[in-house]
Amino acid sequence: MQTYTGGCHCGAVRYEVETDLEKVLVCNCSHCHKKGLVLNFVDKDKFKLLSGVEHLSEYNFNKKQIRHLFCKTCGVQSFSEGVTFPKVAINVRCLDGVDLDALTLTPYNGKDL
Repeated sequence: MQTYTGGCHCGAVRYEVETDLEKVLVCNCSHCHKKGLVLNFVDKDKFKLLSGVEHLSEYNFNKKQIRHLFCKTCGVQSFSEGVTFPKVAINVRCLDGVDLDALTLTPYNGKDL
């Protein structure tokens, strides 16, 4: 486990998360695919929002199992929260200093759910 910091493009939303980045998912559902999200799910107690709650807006679709949160200023979705499960989905692309090419990306078939 390692502690990472991350956030949106403009810096209004910042967080810290403890994770190992061993399971990193590339989901093919319409939302993740269009946004290019690369996800790592963590328990809610491993995630801490440092700043920017007032800059967050929410988007829900389909079965509304995930609160898709994005910065109202720059539009970046740096994390999401599970509604029906106690997890936070971290957009690994938004973590500071993480090289995606060094990670093993696992395809996830969210299109058929």
